[in-house]
Amino acid sequence: MTKKEKIAIQGELGAYSHIASNQLFGNSPVKTCLTFEEAFKVAFNDESYKIVIPIENSLAGRVADIHYLLPKYKLQIHAEHFQKVEHNLICKHDTNLSDIKYVRSHAQAIGQCQNIINKNKFKTIISADTAGSAKDLSLSNDKSIAAIASKLSAEIYNLKILEENIEDEKGNVTRFLIMGKKVQQPDFDQNKKFITTCIFRLKSEPAALYKCLGGFATNQINMTKLESFSVKNTFEQTNFYLDFEGHLEDKLVQNAMEELSFHTENLSILGVYEASKFRQN
Repeated sequence: MTKKEKIAIQGELGAYSHIASNQLFGNSPVKTCLTFEEAFKVAFNDESYKIVIPIENSLAGRVADIHYLLPKYKLQIHAEHFQKVEHNLICKHDTNLSDIKYVRSHAQAIGQCQNIINKNKFKTIISADTAGSAKDLSLSNDKSIAAIASKLSAEIYNLKILEENIEDEKGNVTRFLIMGKKVQQPDFDQNKKFITTCIFRLKSEPAALYKCLGGFATNQINMTKLESFSVKNTFEQTNFYLDFEGHLEDKLVQNAMEELSFHTENLSILGVYEASKFRQN
């Protein structure tokens, strides 16, 4: 994926979505969006765009709102990418550690860097995203504020890195989905590993979930992720997000999907794509 693509992300330049985009698409131009929904709308309204969207983090779990946007816009998943997250304490060039009283960042980043915050007795300021915190810092003359963000953010906004890799736990990884409006499905190859993603809603009948997933067991298909989330504004209906290993052209997968569809009232295939090599680590 090195050719120039039109990419949209949520957050400012320097966000981890931007880093993931650079690794996937080289230095293709990136359109920044204020919200996840705005990014989805960009790709929905212009099929020449792809979006790079975080869906889950190894420490923080699933990313809020994404599961509700997937069935709403029904963009297709073209690929997945696992991005290592390394947080840094960054500040203005004329600022020293002793000057800092406040640290600004996204709530998840602040939660992942509690050791340095507690050690220095920093007060925290919650922002919409990590890179946005760095951008705001670059526009301020207040030496008492630092930010938690990526090295790319420090480079883009001409800031100084006071301390690198300040996260409490190493091995912090975010899984991203690369999505677009066009259906883009790789050819089936028995020598390659694929992931299929779908969202479904069960029929209202006893043991419906047990029955619809039985086909995966009998056909020896490994489910890698299954999550439920409420249909918006109701407690009566639930959608399920499912990732499993396999390709829709595989006969065993077709058998499992037939069983799944029999016990669901709504089923959407969001994508078939090659499994990231990260899964083999």
